[in-house]
Amino acid sequence: MFLTGRLVIVAALGVVPLVLLDALGVPPWFVLLGWLALCGLLVGVDVLAAAPLGALRLTREVPNRARQHEPVATTVVVQNLGERRLRGQLRDAWQPTAGAADRGRAALDLPAGERRRVPIVLLPRRRGELASEFIAIRSRGPLGLAGRQGRHRVRGAIRILPPFTSRRHLPSRLARLRELDGNTSVQVRGQGTEFDSLREYVRGDDVRSIDWRATARAGTTMLRTWRPERDRHVVILVDTGRTAAARVGDGTRLDAAYESALLLSALAQRAGDHVHLLLFDRAVRGRVSGVDGPALLPALSDAMAPVHARLVDTDWGAAFAAIRSLTTRPSLIVVLTAQDAVESARSFLGAFPNASRATTILVGSATDLSIDELARARDSREDVYLAAAAERTLADAARVADAIRRAGGEPIAADPDDLPPLIADRYLALKAAGRL
Repeated sequence: MFLTGRLVIVAALGVVPLVLLDALGVPPWFVLLGWLALCGLLVGVDVLAAAPLGALRLTREVPNRARQHEPVATTVVVQNLGERRLRGQLRDAWQPTAGAADRGRAALDLPAGERRRVPIVLLPRRRGELASEFIAIRSRGPLGLAGRQGRHRVRGAIRILPPFTSRRHLPSRLARLRELDGNTSVQVRGQGTEFDSLREYVRGDDVRSIDWRATARAGTTMLRTWRPERDRHVVILVDTGRTAAARVGDGTRLDAAYESALLLSALAQRAGDHVHLLLFDRAVRGRVSGVDGPALLPALSDAMAPVHARLVDTDWGAAFAAIRSLTTRPSLIVVLTAQDAVESARSFLGAFPNASRATTILVGSATDLSIDELARARDSREDVYLAAAAERTLADAARVADAIRRAGGEPIAADPDDLPPLIADRYLALKAAGRL
């Protein structure tokens, strides 16, 4: 049972007969008790007249997956199997991070024997599993003073995937990829290229690329063309340790790492390369390997969705050992982490694998633009101290970047919006140079 605000108004109206009858000599306590008894009687009649909730049948229509920060349309189907018209309210009990419109509440007017579809729009603010365990229904009586209330256990769950806002950079990078692969084949073979096709010789072409066998068969001079190799391996290691929980911009470092991994994976998949993903801190939190084609991005998003940063130090020795277990072939290794402090980078640099001519290691890190702004501020004494701390942070990050270069890696540091396209551009540059 529940009571409405209208009952309070009715109870307050009891002041009127209380004043009038008090002037006539009637005891106030008698009038008060009588009025409260009348209110209780009206409440009882209203509850009994409300439509029973046991005659309702509820079902859900919920998508399995959705993107973070994108509207999600869900529907609750309510069928009234009783003989009374139900007037009241429905509340879908999603957790607050689901961002349900009007907190999941909707008015309900359901005649006997009919069915209604109640839309509930969600705007999820967090990755992972969102669930609603029950639906609460209120059936209001005809007087509007009280009614019946009950819960129906109808579970609904949605997996919220990373938003992949960096997809806006994908068309321009795909256009550059098409220039490297297919549309403009190179004439001279080099490392990282493979045979593409034959075409007729044109004055100015390199004579070293002439295919004499094809020339003998065709009766005209034929030239070999080459293109960047396919079927290369791209291994992406995402650090899910404590440094990934730091706030950078509007999100965390882990969010920026996910955006970078998704953009690079989409680009590498279109280029015909094989992508392996590893989410690691002290253990493997997510892993995707052996998935190619259109199924790659859904598999990556599914693996990323439930994984959040943990407040533990990453075991880099085990992390790089896990990379070696994925593939032993020449590959591009992309490590997405936050190595901006000398003390915390010691274990990372100590376990850093040896780079070779066939293996390139990129270390991507999302940085906070506010540090640069603090380093330039000199307006007050407090600003000077903050600027000194910011300069120390920038100097430490530069020292770690130099150490990564000496170890054979390539550091890439940028704000969360610029990091994904920078890593994608470096991948394309490696393709163009024949290093991948």
